[in-house]
Amino acid sequence: MSGPDGRAGEREATTPSRPAARANSSDAPAPGRTRVTGPRTRASRRLRHPVTREIDEQTGLGEAYMRSLVQAQLRLAVRLCAVLAAVVGGLPVLFALVPELREQRVAGLPLAWVLLGGLVYPWFVACGWWYVRQAERNERDFADLVDNRWADRNRG
Repeated sequence: MSGPDGRAGEREATTPSRPAARANSSDAPAPGRTRVTGPRTRASRRLRHPVTREIDEQTGLGEAYMRSLVQAQLRLAVRLCAVLAAVVGGLPVLFALVPELREQRVAGLPLAWVLLGGLVYPWFVACGWWYVRQAERNERDFADLVDNRWADRNRG
């Protein structure tokens, strides 16, 4: 199609409906151009608060998030304590039930002394290292959850 002046591919300029006094103002689009406006986005946007604000202000939602983190840390601590208690408490029971182990010697020392007096401490250190890594993982997962929730709420 050709425009009013015979050139192909150009569209006729449209003038928005305005009072006659403003029709000649500088706001009118230039000849050969069309004014394009976007949708009103400011009117539809709601004020959204980050989840961290919910936690800081101790709202119901923030308390639920914190409760989930504390429960995850508590479950981890209880599991670790149960394992440590079973191992450290189980060794004396094992030595009481199996008399042959009581008489075993390692480097001239009774096996019970070597296990309970020496090897149990590296076991504590290893369990402590594992606990710290798991606790940090729980905190990292919690932070990711809070950040993702904030990002999801901002998108839509």
